[in-house]
Amino acid sequence: MELQQMRYVIAVAETGSFTRAAGRCLVVQSALSHQIARLERELGARLFERTTRRVRLTPAGEAFLPAARQCLEAAERAAAEVAAAVGEVRGRLALGLIPTVTAVDIPAALRDFRRRHPQVRVSLRVGASDELVEQVREGALDLAFLGLPTTARPRGVGRHELARDRLVAVVAPGHPLAGAPSVDLRRLASEVFVDFPAGTAGRAQTDQAFAAAGLVRDVAFEVTTADYVAGLVGPGLAVAMLPPAYAARLPGVVAIEVSDAPVRVQHVTWSRTGRTPAAAAFLAALGIPVTDGEDS
Repeated sequence: MELQQMRYVIAVAETGSFTRAAGRCLVVQSALSHQIARLERELGARLFERTTRRVRLTPAGEAFLPAARQCLEAAERAAAEVAAAVGEVRGRLALGLIPTVTAVDIPAALRDFRRRHPQVRVSLRVGASDELVEQVREGALDLAFLGLPTTARPRGVGRHELARDRLVAVVAPGHPLAGAPSVDLRRLASEVFVDFPAGTAGRAQTDQAFAAAGLVRDVAFEVTTADYVAGLVGPGLAVAMLPPAYAARLPGVVAIEVSDAPVRVQHVTWSRTGRTPAAAAFLAALGIPVTDGEDS
């Protein structure tokens, strides 16, 4: 059994096609098919059901796939550790981030990091804080940049607080509040809101702030990506609460200070048990102290 065969199996499983998998792996399809057939003979089981329409995993293939991924990840980690021992950082860096992260300029940080460590392959995953911290705990991500209410902390991971943001109200240019120097939550409670789905970390700080003030607001629109907020706020369909640095990037909206606004805390998190050389190097490049505890 060879690592390359495992790569081929993973590629077919992820693309659902021998042709697309061969293109991803930069080999001719016949060579890829031959290697998978060899592996199936060695294992004594078919890994894929092949039809003229699609390719899908058999029960044996479903069992093999996660183990194959673990083997490849272990091989990559081993190679990265050896490289680190001789002063070279290489391997994979899997980063997760919320779309409203502002404490770190991620593109600029990656540009500088790649200049120093060109052998590192970087993957980016954008998602909600709750999902990202779970993926760090599971080892699917090396690092994640999160935004949480002041009442919450990412558990089971190493973490470093990056910044605290007092949210601002975001309204349409023609909104009656657009020219106000500031507002409070009581005034905003009468507005229609767009926000992230209920129960998510991106919404929690605002829900908690209104509840603590004894106020109820109308969240008529829920979105999963912050970029779409401007699409609803700009035409006057709703107002929103967002971090000020992120709100400043959105076209066609006006940001207003909120005197009793909720605060969001930005964190970077990492695995407490399996930090890779690439992850350690990226944190070092950002000047972030690293410990194996939950706080730094």
